Amino acid sequence: MSTPAVAMTIAGSDSGGGAGIQADLRTFAALGVFGTSAVTALTAQNTTEVRAVHPVPAEMVVAQIDAVLDDLDVRAVKTGMLAGAEIVDAVAALAAAGRLPNLVVDPVMVASSGARLLDPAAERRYLVGLFPHARVVTPNLWEAQMLLGREITTHAGQREAATALLTNGPEVVVVKGGHPVRGERGDLGEAVDVVATADGTIELRRPRIPTVNNHGSGCSFASAIAAHLALGHDVIEAIERAKDFVHRAVAGGARWVLGAGHGPLDHFGWELEEQE
Repeated sequence: MSTPAVAMTIAGSDSGGGAGIQADLRTFAALGVFGTSAVTALTAQNTTEVRAVHPVPAEMVVAQIDAVLDDLDVRAVKTGMLAGAEIVDAVAALAAAGRLPNLVVDPVMVASSGARLLDPAAERRYLVGLFPHARVVTPNLWEAQMLLGREITTHAGQREAATALLTNGPEVVVVKGGHPVRGERGDLGEAVDVVATADGTIELRRPRIPTVNNHGSGCSFASAIAAHLALGHDVIEAIERAKDFVHRAVAGGARWVLGAGHGPLDHFGWELEEQE
């Protein structure tokens, strides 16, 4: 048996199991990658609300990361909820030192329930501290609005936002289209992600799936990109494969009844396997 590729997630714990560390590790496992983790915050949440957030001290976050990196051959790292300015700064320092290979930054600021997960003081630090060291950053429309300080209401605005965020230094920016915007070609029926690189923009389109079970889709997308980078795929192929993975996972869990709010995804294709 060959040794599996290793990836790391640096993110918060979701007690409801739908997002955060729990979704990241399921994604790694589903894609055949050994997952390691550094927990940044404990959250008390379910499918309907975030009731409490308890950040982990920054030095403990760094201790977890150091322990993993000192022993395991980590090929890619994904960041999710970093909970506060001190943790953003600590992770950025590790990135600047070249210790976080194939870094994928998901700038988690707002939960799918609408709850704010990052204090405003930390938002600027993403742009100046983490983005310059990332291969890929994956804001959704809400997060892109917060990072740029302007509203995005059209598909053209989504493309402009991806290009604008690219100037902060990452190799690739993906502004996710999970939340619909008004587009030139009836995009309300499609989930359109805009991918910006130094060569221009491309679009990744899939039919929008009518379901409330989308909790953790952003975490899963960024984790899937990291997993494919750990497996050795080039960055655009990793993003395209991640888009396919999340589309399939949302489709698989679309009919699940897990909680009264935004339910989770079917990362392992359990539902689709039964249908086939």
